[in-house]
Amino acid sequence: MGIKSALSKSFAAWVVRQIESWKLHPHKTQQKVFKKLISTAAGTAFGRDHQFDQIKTYADFKRLIPVRDYEQLRSYIDRVVQGEQNVLWPGKPAYFAKTSGTTSGVKYIPISKASMPEHIKAARNALLTYIHETGKADFVDGKMIFLQGSPLMKKQAGIPTGRLSGIVAHHVPAYLQKNRMPSFATNCIEDWEEKVDAIVEETKLADMRLISGIPPWVQMYFDRLSEVSGGKKIKDIFQNFSLFVYGGVNFEPYRARLEESIGKKVDSIETYPASEGFIAYQDSQTEKGLLLLLNSGIFYEFIPVGTYHQQEPERLSLEEVELNQNYALILNTNAGLWGYSIGDTVKFVSKNPYRIVVTGRIKHFISAFGEHVIGEEVEEALLSVAQQEGVEITEFTVAPQVNPSEAGLPYHEWFIEFAKAPKNMDQFALRVDAALQQKNVYYQDLIAGKILQTLVIRSLKQGSFIHYMKSQGKLGGQNKVPRLSNDRKIADELITYIK
Repeated sequence: MGIKSALSKSFAAWVVRQIESWKLHPHKTQQKVFKKLISTAAGTAFGRDHQFDQIKTYADFKRLIPVRDYEQLRSYIDRVVQGEQNVLWPGKPAYFAKTSGTTSGVKYIPISKASMPEHIKAARNALLTYIHETGKADFVDGKMIFLQGSPLMKKQAGIPTGRLSGIVAHHVPAYLQKNRMPSFATNCIEDWEEKVDAIVEETKLADMRLISGIPPWVQMYFDRLSEVSGGKKIKDIFQNFSLFVYGGVNFEPYRARLEESIGKKVDSIETYPASEGFIAYQDSQTEKGLLLLLNSGIFYEFIPVGTYHQQEPERLSLEEVELNQNYALILNTNAGLWGYSIGDTVKFVSKNPYRIVVTGRIKHFISAFGEHVIGEEVEEALLSVAQQEGVEITEFTVAPQVNPSEAGLPYHEWFIEFAKAPKNMDQFALRVDAALQQKNVYYQDLIAGKILQTLVIRSLKQGSFIHYMKSQGKLGGQNKVPRLSNDRKIADELITYIK
């Protein structure tokens, strides 16, 4: 055991004690965050416009601050982007995290001097809680790779602006800098395929022990590594590789193929970072769900998904949530986002402590006929059957086919790139459809009532989703393929890749 790994164990024990101090008092912790946010922002333009000085309770807050998405909050954000101070939060942001919105075009998410440290602390604590629980710390003595966006930033009204992962790269603690890969120059390469090739050359002989990134792009890295190493498994290239850290998407659709590429099972840590704030991370290898970070400068609200689109949706504080119910996640942050609908849906799998799983996107669903099928349902239906049949999925997405050119009823069209295809595609499709019917009673009723026919699978050529994402300028980094669409935009593009 090296010096770093030995020291990390005692540091991890201290950090876990700090976490326990707020984890055991969740409601008191959230109330403290709530009061601090309101008092700090009372003098801002937003605070004056919304009478923060009159807010004493959560009921007051709900009465005075509506739920908004980015577009609805944009009039304030645009003022910040143009350089105005004290708009949403005191002073100016430390950074803008630049993201791509589906309806808003480019989005500029403010990151403040108060919120930036919370991103770093959460990423660090995810590793430290793992060390404390498992006693495994050897990865700290080896190399670590973070597959992320470019750290190069531009200025917007004098404020450094870039991708969140690139911003975070500037804040890696000094004690990890020598462990970290790839080099700064390689990290700055914008073209993702060129970047992956450069990373492979830099890392193929390294003592890589921790690998972090979004699963499909890590898979791409593994594929290139294997190619240049004569078809070796990752475990034979990186013999001490023991920990995979990921976020942004559900790992399960990618697990089988990644583990096949690695050649062994490795421990993994799921994280839930967003430009708007670091929301949760996996704090246990044995318990389901991600620990909701209640002491990180975010006051959380939750809207039952069924009421989200109502004129006055039901808004709940942490104390009011129930287990296994889907909620739209609403954030109020120490970067100045208020009543902010981040677009994700979550459900609680534990209230002692509060742990969540991400179930999908509030705008990513299929309800062309009132079925309201969500991401969690399609993922679980597909994976349950795939695991039983030994099928491996590279990537997939689903869209409605409302007006089929062939005779017959409408259907859900599944575009799937297989790493290992089923022996009988028609039988596989029927089994997946049956599994989805068990998950969603509305979908079941539509099948039984002959409003829809059973789902149709389109098997895509190898590399189809990589080519599609490249064609959209979204290859690599934090970009993800939407699991579900309620329209045909993605589906119509993917038709050209059908085998």
